[in-house]
Amino acid sequence: MNILIKDSWKQRKTEESITGYLFMTPTILIAGVFLILPIVYAVALAFQKVQLLGEVSYHFTGLKNFARIAQDDRVWIALKNTAEYVAIVVPIQTILALGLALILNSQIKGRSWFRVAFFLPTVTSSAVLTLIFMWIYNSNGLLNSVLSLLHLPTYNWLGDPGVALKGIMIMNIWSTAPLFMVIYLAALQDVPETLYEAATLDGASRWEKLLYITLPFLQPVTFFVIVMGIIGTFQLFDQSYIFSAGSGGPNDSTLTIVLLIYQYAFKNLDMGYALALTLVLAVILMLSTLMQRALFKEEQF
Repeated sequence: MNILIKDSWKQRKTEESITGYLFMTPTILIAGVFLILPIVYAVALAFQKVQLLGEVSYHFTGLKNFARIAQDDRVWIALKNTAEYVAIVVPIQTILALGLALILNSQIKGRSWFRVAFFLPTVTSSAVLTLIFMWIYNSNGLLNSVLSLLHLPTYNWLGDPGVALKGIMIMNIWSTAPLFMVIYLAALQDVPETLYEAATLDGASRWEKLLYITLPFLQPVTFFVIVMGIIGTFQLFDQSYIFSAGSGGPNDSTLTIVLLIYQYAFKNLDMGYALALTLVLAVILMLSTLMQRALFKEEQF
């Protein structure tokens, strides 16, 4: 009797599995054709020299494309610029997003209007924002006019290699922090009010509630925000491209790794080398995510 029940149960589970996979078949096919196959193809091309002009041809070169990366000075410049950008933008935008979320989660008047106003930069086109900030950063633009009124030194924000990347950082912090603010704001709604009430009865101050209740509850969200911030900043392209007209200037000061990949792929038509750089970027992103996972011990949540 028990054997019959077990066989019936296994048969039912098998039928359910087959039915589930049948329903998933369209998604699996679409993902395979438009996601998995391109990734496999890109990995294969990273080990080849691709000729795109005239008759398309492929020549296997082994690890030459990757060996070339170590000798390419522009790659190291792009990695330095990108690392500097990530190291400055991600912490600031995370702290700013958390601060704005805490403010808007409090009982302040007009908080609904503030939420809309803060979120507007996020829903605005990145290209439009970049053009607006290019006008602001112009030598005769709004920012220098304000600095002149305050008798402070002005800068050639678009042409000075020392400040060009900083200008992009300011713009991205202003435009991306509101998105993470909304994520933090949603997470704050899930913190049990009973914990704050118990802490109040125990005489805890606002700072103690923040340190020992709010922040620990927000750790999984902070992990997500930081990882997404790192991925997004490592993929900086459109702002740098528009700011420098695709050159990464002045003096490669706004050259990022994704912009460099674009230049090699579509300007130099060196597709194999560009894809090798893409794989390096993918490895960097995966390693950074694993490091963040270990740091936050995300698997315990």
